[in-house]
Amino acid sequence: MKFRSDPSLIRGSIAPVVTPFTADGAVDHESLAGLIRFQLESGSHGVSLGGSTGEPSAQSVAERIAGMRTAVEVIGDRVPFLPGTGSHKLDETLELTAAAQELGADAALVITPYYARPTQEALYQWYATVAREFPDLPVVAYNVPSRTAVDIAPETVRRLFTDFENFVGVKETTKDFEHFSRVLHACGRSLLVWSGIELLCLPLLALGGAGFVSAVANLAPGAVARMYELWEAGDAESMDAARDLHYRLHPLVDLLFVETNPAPVKWVLAQQGRIASPYVRPPLIVQTEAGLPRVRGLLAEGGDLTQQIGA
Repeated sequence: MKFRSDPSLIRGSIAPVVTPFTADGAVDHESLAGLIRFQLESGSHGVSLGGSTGEPSAQSVAERIAGMRTAVEVIGDRVPFLPGTGSHKLDETLELTAAAQELGADAALVITPYYARPTQEALYQWYATVAREFPDLPVVAYNVPSRTAVDIAPETVRRLFTDFENFVGVKETTKDFEHFSRVLHACGRSLLVWSGIELLCLPLLALGGAGFVSAVANLAPGAVARMYELWEAGDAESMDAARDLHYRLHPLVDLLFVETNPAPVKWVLAQQGRIASPYVRPPLIVQTEAGLPRVRGLLAEGGDLTQQIGA
């Protein structure tokens, strides 16, 4: 938890690791530990677990807490750990966030409550409750309107950032790039903003973003981390190399969404031997045979980036 006291250090590529399951649907902690070690070895700047790519809504609270425990045991204090602790229910959100704090997470990533479509005032009250309950734990809002049917307005983020010292940032998973700019304009660039949209990861850095939580890091963690490092180097040659990686990642980004994420990613990871099974829990289904030609083609295009890329 060494990054908890200074969340401004939580920057770069925060890898949102998938939750592996066995072929019969149980959480596969051995594979999960292996995936996290892979991220650390590849140079990812942080790890997240329990965001959308981790299928949290298909798991029990106990399963999610057990996954956090496995992650903490592997990570230690080597990089920041930002588990997803949100739910559509406040009691579950508080229980998961309490567990994250106790286990030593560096911050809690809290998704907007889905399905209910709360107002902006209701969203403010939701996050205010979490922030008050855990004053010593940095809280990061997770804005993903395509999955939750609600969008956190820049003014709501500003209110939270102003009113609570431990409300430190937002993961923006919206294709409305203007929204990124308006959030930073409303709050100032001391707000930590990460992109959850793969093809907006690099552009966000030009606005002063803190980094990205990109699902493609499951396949090419070294390349995604290196893209951040090259941009931050700041010289023209490095920034051009970062742009090159951005475009080279396009096929792998497209692969993510051949079918519903994370089914295609899990199929690839299983083929690589990184997880024991490509199983995804209902209501998702495993990558279908119909989509495999597209997955294989995109992997052939971008597969060189699945090898570790060092500095």
